[in-house]
Amino acid sequence: MNSNIPRKAFFKEIESGFIFESSLKNNCATIDLSTNNLELNKVKTVKYLAEYVKTKITEHNKKYGIGGYLEKRKIYEISNVFTSNEGFRNNHLGIDIWAPQNTKVFSIIDGTVHSYKFNKVSGDYGATLILKHNIGENTFFTLYGHLSLKSIQNKILNQPIKKGECIADLGDFSENGNWPPHLHFQLILGIEGYHGDYPGVCNDGDLDFYKNNCPNPMFVLK
Repeated sequence: MNSNIPRKAFFKEIESGFIFESSLKNNCATIDLSTNNLELNKVKTVKYLAEYVKTKITEHNKKYGIGGYLEKRKIYEISNVFTSNEGFRNNHLGIDIWAPQNTKVFSIIDGTVHSYKFNKVSGDYGATLILKHNIGENTFFTLYGHLSLKSIQNKILNQPIKKGECIADLGDFSENGNWPPHLHFQLILGIEGYHGDYPGVCNDGDLDFYKNNCPNPMFVLK
């Protein structure tokens, strides 16, 4: 991204479309999965997490649940995928939008297919799509995780994607990394050679780097 442009201002100026068929505005319950939420001390399984999210959405009489940017989460202890030699990864770098399986996902701006992959280890993204966007001299990427497998099977590298185009739908437990159905949406400035994957959670030691490279997705979701 052009360093002369303040990134917050740049992303806030993007004329984005809906990421789901219905606007997120006034349709989302905020879901707090952070270590500060003492209700989650009892969450030991994915099934319990699914019930917790569904309950919160229902309590607030909303259609979706949303939240998670830079949230430190205890729930990642249920999967070994978040443990590395560099330390436990528990800082969430995107946002999660909780919605039913098969919910359609739309591109919020024009772009091209950068890459896609089935990250099938339990706890990972499952079916994943990354789009590349060029606006003026600025290039950045959007990552869509926890999709259905059929969402990525017919994708072609460098395939043009138009704003408002249906690009995917949400997968079930068996194809989305064994999570309750939801979309992990993440902004990425530098893709660092990754294809069909990019860290969506980091450890404390790497947080400053990833916080800089992955701005708040709410900037483009309004």
